[in-house]
Amino acid sequence: MFDRLKLIEKQYEEIQEKVISGTLEVKEMTELLKESAGIQETVELYRLYKEKETELKDLKEMIELEDDDDLILMANKEIDKLEAFLEKSEEKLKILLLPTDPNDGKNVIVEIKGAAGGDEGNIFAGDLFRMYSKYAESQNWKIEILNTMEGSMGGYTSIEFMITGKLVYSMLKYESGTHRVQRVPETESQGRIHTSTATVVVMPEAEEVEIDISWNDIRFDTFNSSGPGGQSVNTTKSAVRLTHVPTNIAVSCQEGKSQHENKAKAFILLKTRIYDRILGEQAAKEDEKRHQLIGRGDRSEKIRTYNYPQNRVSDHRIGLTLQRLDAIIEGRLDLILEPLLNEFQKRQLTGELE
Repeated sequence: MFDRLKLIEKQYEEIQEKVISGTLEVKEMTELLKESAGIQETVELYRLYKEKETELKDLKEMIELEDDDDLILMANKEIDKLEAFLEKSEEKLKILLLPTDPNDGKNVIVEIKGAAGGDEGNIFAGDLFRMYSKYAESQNWKIEILNTMEGSMGGYTSIEFMITGKLVYSMLKYESGTHRVQRVPETESQGRIHTSTATVVVMPEAEEVEIDISWNDIRFDTFNSSGPGGQSVNTTKSAVRLTHVPTNIAVSCQEGKSQHENKAKAFILLKTRIYDRILGEQAAKEDEKRHQLIGRGDRSEKIRTYNYPQNRVSDHRIGLTLQRLDAIIEGRLDLILEPLLNEFQKRQLTGELE
């Protein structure tokens, strides 16, 4: 491990020298700064580890030569603190050295759709959107709605939105899949518990350097914006539909105030969907072991159940059950995400996930 840390520190120092040389093009400078930021935390912790390790060595040597009992007692207390710090730091360094997803630092586009359960599924899709919105707010992330199809009884038949901020994909990448809700709908007169579902798809935003899409391959259509039930909202064709002919991927956007704004948002969504398909095809070729914890993110894969009568949320991938539904649905998603990420890291460290 420490051999790797030495190499990373050397790499970090070489990057810093290049950055301050003043001879780099803007693109190369940007790439190096991004690479530097990706290893900065590891290097800083490693340097602090070495500093504390030296302090520990010096204290132990001092005790060997010291005959003052009070000084020896104080030194031993400090040694205990330093040893605890080094042990804790070593575990953190192991985690920092784990392979990272190149998409972890990216913004995401999320699609939520009401699935089984009709109106109740749509209402639940709205509840999930609210949950993610509140969690995003707690993380100082920003949300921009790209496209919506409202349900006739509330919620959304479909909603697509972008979340921008620090390490968004790293926190939300395991949310893709089927989310199931068990509760008594407001429309249920007999008080019976119904089971409904909504699907969530989390896609990393595609960057220009990763995917090049020509407008010559895109069919551009306009239509009138529509509201719940499909009724026309306005008489101008400001809503936009883009179809990428080679892949037959189509997206729509009607949230903007103008056709130009909707076209720009739709293009971001289209690029992300094409990139997501490319990633999906790559993942399908990977070893099955990589999907034992996080699953494949398929829409058909049930990942979590929200049981309202019991105030319970269960994540089926790691066997986690919490009686904190009221808090989680209000945005305390960290109660689930942190154990999920910890389990993933633990399995990586033990070699269960390669």
